[in-house]
Amino acid sequence: MSEAMETEKAQAAAWFRSLRDEIVAGFEALEDALVEGPMAGHAPGRFEVSETRRTSDDGSDAGGGLMSVMRGGRVFEKVGVNISTVYGTLGARAQAAMAARKGLPGMVEDPRFWASGISLVAHMQNPHVPAVHMNTRMFWTPHAWWFGGGSDLNPCIEYAEDTAHFHAVQKAHCDRHDAGFYPRFKDWADEYFYIPHRKRARGVGGIFLDDHCSGDWAADFAFIRDVGAAFLPAYRPLVEARMATPWDEADKDAQLVHRGLYAEYNLVYDRGTKFGLETGHDANAVLMSLPPLAKWV
Repeated sequence: MSEAMETEKAQAAAWFRSLRDEIVAGFEALEDALVEGPMAGHAPGRFEVSETRRTSDDGSDAGGGLMSVMRGGRVFEKVGVNISTVYGTLGARAQAAMAARKGLPGMVEDPRFWASGISLVAHMQNPHVPAVHMNTRMFWTPHAWWFGGGSDLNPCIEYAEDTAHFHAVQKAHCDRHDAGFYPRFKDWADEYFYIPHRKRARGVGGIFLDDHCSGDWAADFAFIRDVGAAFLPAYRPLVEARMATPWDEADKDAQLVHRGLYAEYNLVYDRGTKFGLETGHDANAVLMSLPPLAKWV
């Protein structure tokens, strides 16, 4: 592995950590800012932070990360902001899947990998505040490297202006790099975050990309940084606008049913969930995305 690539991997991992720190601080500030509405009398939530470790089959170190979870806050009923940097060799199933999906037959002969990223899922106290998901990541093998990730909004009670704002910020950050990125990655999100057995989308979309490798690492890294940097300006104003809105029992019921859709998608279809569990990462960190309560009718 070249010295340059080692430096680039370190830069990517450091960026994901800095983005994690910014988001955690921003979310705790939202907890402090809520002074009216149904949850104003509760104590502001704070993140509990724990280290995660991954070991290989022979017991050797294979990386890890930080799991930051807030439960029972004023604004966030459950939110996780996780980072990880893991490495080792892919198992037979993962090798075959990557060889087939990414056209990397050499994975069978040399199955080493390295992956680093941030993953966030927020489930909200107030049904009028949309749930949200975001992740960005870098993946390396001896045969190729690439970036992936995106962000998508999951309201149970949709406000058209919230959806428009979320998408507009995503588009503005994509347009800094290529005018074709936003329409391409928006369509990809619409396709990816779809629940076939329900014949409906998981939410109102956003952007999604994978296997992003132009051959220019610096340009691709600058773009994936903007995907992450778009998150707070896209999402925080929506929380601020809705977090004190009164709700009733019917609103909460709609939220719990919608969360059932989210759980179904993440357990049945999400590639990140499958990869995390198949490569032996901490199960609690992988399944952090699941809502604290959900309902099926």
